[in-house]
Amino acid sequence: MQKNVILGTYKLGFQWATQDPFLFCVHHLDYYPKGNGELGPTDSLEGRNIGNDFVTQNGWRMYHGKKVPGFPVHPHRGFETITFVLQGLVDHADSNGAAGRYGNRDVQWMTAGSGLQHSEMFPLLNEKEPNTFELFQIWLNLPAKKKFAKPTYKMLWGETIPKIEHTDENGKKITIDIVAGKLENTEAPAPAPDSWAADSENEVAVWHIEMDESAEWELPLASKKVNRTLFFFEGESIQLNKVRIESGYGIELDWQQNVTLKNGEKKSRLLLLQGKPINEPVVQYGPFVMNTREEIQQAFTDFQRTNFGGWPWPRYDMVHEKNKGRFAKFDTGEEIIK
Repeated sequence: MQKNVILGTYKLGFQWATQDPFLFCVHHLDYYPKGNGELGPTDSLEGRNIGNDFVTQNGWRMYHGKKVPGFPVHPHRGFETITFVLQGLVDHADSNGAAGRYGNRDVQWMTAGSGLQHSEMFPLLNEKEPNTFELFQIWLNLPAKKKFAKPTYKMLWGETIPKIEHTDENGKKITIDIVAGKLENTEAPAPAPDSWAADSENEVAVWHIEMDESAEWELPLASKKVNRTLFFFEGESIQLNKVRIESGYGIELDWQQNVTLKNGEKKSRLLLLQGKPINEPVVQYGPFVMNTREEIQQAFTDFQRTNFGGWPWPRYDMVHEKNKGRFAKFDTGEEIIK
């Protein structure tokens, strides 16, 4: 008798619970108003908890930003951030002196490694129309031997990220963005070199899946033991091997079993995260993720002593010139302009 392909489900909150080798996932979707010329919102900020605004009010949040939405300078050690921007733009700056502005399906793959400070701001460039903003940020752990890798980041530009389109037997479309991993004969761009995802044996996958109403698609099997989670974050309902799941749930799947996804009566979007588990102790305190409590304490000591290179920028919520397009400037001095 076939086992249940669904190992567990849970309601999605602001932060989505993940499985090893992932640490964290969040989906930001904000309907910002027009920009005010200083890259912030035209609407009043009155009534918001400025500096810690995570309550959706009028469809948007400032997060830790005071004038521009986003996340001013903060440190990381011991893991990676994968930031996939579907709508809007992100302004990046870091303690290595690197910077960037990215969006339009771009992905920034940042290895914090031994320690890095960065800021992630969401400039509202359009002064004539609303600034809808959407991204996923995913934290991927590093194994102990890579915890102190050199901090760096790599850009996976939207133009290079494969998008596979399937049409089922009823003419319904399924579209998959392959941010990491391989699907059929199509492979995502290579991640940062020290990443757990850089070894194909770890079968790390990050796929954004869009399904037409009533579309049907079979999720391919992994070839070895992986942790596999499907986040159903937009739509009405979906059936997994005829088991109905409502929108707004995370679904842990058995990697050894075939699963057919049949969408409900509204278009749906899902995010799939999978990977071979690292199977090491995880001790996390805020922005630091290590293997022991002693290493966490050392991370705080090191940050207090070195500031992970300091902050070479004129403001903690660093934003770039309004008229600047998508670009990436690396700590090597190389600059790419899109």
